[in-house]
Amino acid sequence: MSVDGLRAVREDDSAAVIELIGGCFAEYPGCVLDLDGIDAWMRVPASSYAQRGGEFWVVERAGCVVACAGYRPAEDGSVELKSLYVAAVARRGGLGARLVALVEDAAARAGAHRVTLWSDTRFGAAHRLYERLGYERGPATRELHDPSQSVEFGYAKDLPLAEAR
Repeated sequence: MSVDGLRAVREDDSAAVIELIGGCFAEYPGCVLDLDGIDAWMRVPASSYAQRGGEFWVVERAGCVVACAGYRPAEDGSVELKSLYVAAVARRGGLGARLVALVEDAAARAGAHRVTLWSDTRFGAAHRLYERLGYERGPATRELHDPSQSVEFGYAKDLPLAEAR
């Protein structure tokens, strides 16, 4: 699986990651970045993921970061897909699905048996993508108590056994 322009995030990508995710949030009323709170990781994206044993990638095209995604391992042997965002100009070409596949492949190589994720209840297009890719929405939601008053749906997908891949 190849993604043109894919590379590991660097600390100097901070402004571009903030711009990308902030632009995606702006599409939803009341959804704002909290750079002094829950979104502070965006100021140091590479070290934030490295410190927790995860990986984070950006997709750069024509000098602009147009997408990102990452994962962090969980204590139960699964990994959590984190921060999948694709700029409006880069949507509808399969980039989001390829980034999910990238995370799933990295998770499998790390020995994970499952990928989980949380997605804001307002992100309907993302939910359709996850469900199309085999993720099942669980019955629980969680409230983040952040400035956006985010409520999130939980999703999960079991990965095939290594010998079946």
